[in-house]
Amino acid sequence: MDPVTTIRDGESGAQGVGDDPTPRQKAVLEAALSLIVDPKASLTMSSLARAASCSKESLYKWFGDRDGLLTATVRWQASKVRGVPLRRGGLDRDRLRESLEQFAADWLTVLSGETSVALNRLAIGEAAGGGGRSLGRIVALNGPVAMGRRLVPVLELGREAGLVAFDDAGEAFRDFFGLVVRDVQIRLLLGDRLDLSPEGIRADASRAARHFLALYGAEQRPDRPPSENTGKE
Repeated sequence: MDPVTTIRDGESGAQGVGDDPTPRQKAVLEAALSLIVDPKASLTMSSLARAASCSKESLYKWFGDRDGLLTATVRWQASKVRGVPLRRGGLDRDRLRESLEQFAADWLTVLSGETSVALNRLAIGEAAGGGGRSLGRIVALNGPVAMGRRLVPVLELGREAGLVAFDDAGEAFRDFFGLVVRDVQIRLLLGDRLDLSPEGIRADASRAARHFLALYGAEQRPDRPPSENTGKE
């Protein structure tokens, strides 16, 4: 699945509450995340109605079905990765680097939290168990794709400003993904206890942004054809 192609084709898996849930809906989505983290609980419409003190009728109205609920829950978790907004005017290398660093730091903070780890484990478990459930696809569409939906416009602004050079935004995004996430996600899923302090996350985010700009900085490719060795060391 190509995140950027998926974004541009308009497929996000979104339904239900949309991109801007109300405060009440946000509280319900936080309750859903709490149920996912709790090893003794399971996320169903009934269990969520009890945990959130909400009627099942409201849940079905907002989310439609369990897949709609899971979609909204994953999107809510992904929305916590924000980064620094950029504008076309006055964009320079330092501002672009700052935006990439903040995005990477937010991403690592969310990804390494117990909520995201539990959500990804649930998705893997459902995929392994079969039964036709689609949580894995929901996570793919509304996790990495949601990250691409936010990051690609930043990268394209950098390209318009002459700060970075790439031909394929999807490839650039995937390289940034690799620099930020590395093996952190799989190690967390396997139970490895990583030292992901705020200071460590900030250092990792700074390193990822610096390496990305070393790969894609426009000054790095002055004599190369546009498609030659894009994103390669």
